[in-house]
Amino acid sequence: MNRTEKALALARSIGGKNKLNCIAELDETALEQAKAQKADKQNKLLTGIPVLVKDNIDVKGLHTTAGSLALADNVAEEDAPVIRNLRRNGAVILGKTNMTEFANFTTEGMPGGYSSRGGQVIHAVDPKLSPAGSSSGSAVAVAAGIVPMAVGTDTSHSITACAMFNGICGLKPPTGALSSEGIIPIAKTLDSAGAMARNLTDTLKLYSAMRNEPLPELKPLKMDKLRIAVNRANRETIQESRKCFLNNVLKDLKAGGAVTGEVDQGAAPEMAAIMRWEFRPMLEDYLRGSTAKRKTLAQIVAYYEANPDTMMKYGDTLLRAALDETPGGLLGRPYLDALKARREAIAKITAEIEAYDAVLMTGPTSIMHFCGLPTVTVAGRIKNPDGVNEAMILYGKDEYRLYEAALAIEQMILK
Repeated sequence: MNRTEKALALARSIGGKNKLNCIAELDETALEQAKAQKADKQNKLLTGIPVLVKDNIDVKGLHTTAGSLALADNVAEEDAPVIRNLRRNGAVILGKTNMTEFANFTTEGMPGGYSSRGGQVIHAVDPKLSPAGSSSGSAVAVAAGIVPMAVGTDTSHSITACAMFNGICGLKPPTGALSSEGIIPIAKTLDSAGAMARNLTDTLKLYSAMRNEPLPELKPLKMDKLRIAVNRANRETIQESRKCFLNNVLKDLKAGGAVTGEVDQGAAPEMAAIMRWEFRPMLEDYLRGSTAKRKTLAQIVAYYEANPDTMMKYGDTLLRAALDETPGGLLGRPYLDALKARREAIAKITAEIEAYDAVLMTGPTSIMHFCGLPTVTVAGRIKNPDGVNEAMILYGKDEYRLYEAALAIEQMILK
């Protein structure tokens, strides 16, 4: 049984609705893809590796619904550029994963991993745990060993926190590093596709294959060359077991000669305005080029409210607000003010972390995503009280410095 056959068997046996419910749709051409890649004698980055893709990214011949029955008729006519790059680099696109509906921009309080099309994604370790969101199905498929790699999208921790809560690795590159074409958006100012895998080396390999040009060679920084800032914002809110894990990581870093410092970089409330004001025009721009019958947010909201039994289990507050509460559109004063605040934050935050290779997030914050900074989740072997691998989120100003620092930290915590 080859890798694709094994992945398909696992997807059907444990990925379906009666088990983890992380699979939205399988590609009937997967075995043909695998045969074609095997016949191609070129040495490619991902030759024959099966990859699953979040259901808001276009894969030719498959549905792209963002988890919503309102877009159940949308079948992609072309691959998104990131998917074309994966195929060019030898990947086998196994199918699509379930996700939090509209990437968690449907309503306030929607559970991570729930969608009207897919139902509820189940955590791979314990069904009582949240799989988090919105790249829930991709994270669970990797954590469960269905595929070695999966593609997600991230606006505010939809890859990075999802990876952390599932005990795997995740990467959101700098905003704009990957093409956003062929992806159902929330807000292109903040959105990015990204990569998920069990370890950082594989995560970087997947990300490299999604790019127009491959990553340069990256090597772990030497421990005595590391400069790590600890973001102390909101760290008093985390569990004691997590504090202990992070404190031990910092202790080992210092023992190895790394230099550490502290910053205080809290959440960015202006993110909500950017998402709210950009959602409608950017969604409708995607829909105009799609096969979906509904081409406007007004039509989508009308469908939700006309079908309360299937569409309104948790409501549509965010969709409704994006429709009704964005006067002026992309020229609206709250939106322009939020963009100004973002420019100011980028200047301030990047100046504060200029001297550091990476910043360790302790308590919850969205500042790295507000500023469009590269962010990675690194997982170790130590289990938290729920039985999930402990993981940490790191961000930085310079993409390659961050990845090399993260490789060094992963190497340390996996010893």
